[in-house]
Amino acid sequence: MKMLELYSKWVALFAALLLILACFLPWAYYPDIDKIFTGFFSEKNIYGKPGKWLTVMAILSTICHFLPQVFYKRLNLLMMALNLAYAIKSYIIYAACYHGYCPEKKIGIYVMLFASILLMASAVFPSGRVKTEIGENPELSAGEVQP
Repeated sequence: MKMLELYSKWVALFAALLLILACFLPWAYYPDIDKIFTGFFSEKNIYGKPGKWLTVMAILSTICHFLPQVFYKRLNLLMMALNLAYAIKSYIIYAACYHGYCPEKKIGIYVMLFASILLMASAVFPSGRVKTEIGENPELSAGEVQP
C-alpha cells in the first residue's frame, strides 16, 4: 500500500478522468428498444442521469485530493464511499434483466465501476502527512516522554 500512498494524488486524478470518460461511453444495449444507454442517456430518462452525479463527485474528489488539510481527506473518504455505493446501484439498475429482456453490458459500465473503486482506494490511502504541532514527535507512541 506504500506505492498507492505515494502516487495517490495522481491515481485519483487518472481515475477521476477515467470516470468522467466512462459516463460518455456506452453502458448497456437494450435489444427490445434497440437503443444504447450511457451515463447521460436512458429511454425517457427512466434510469435518470447517473453521469451527472458521478462527474460532479469525480471533480470534487480531485479537488479534495490536492488540498493538504485533514478535513478534506476525511470529506473525500465520505464522498467516495457515497460515490462507490451510487456506482454499484447504477451498475445493478443498468445491467438487470426486466420483463424477460436482458441488456447487453458494454465497456462503459465496467470502466465506471473500476474507476469508482480506484477513487475509493485512493481516498482510503491518501498521500501526504498530517501536520503535527511544533515540538511533537509523531514517531513516539502515546504516553512516551520526549527526551
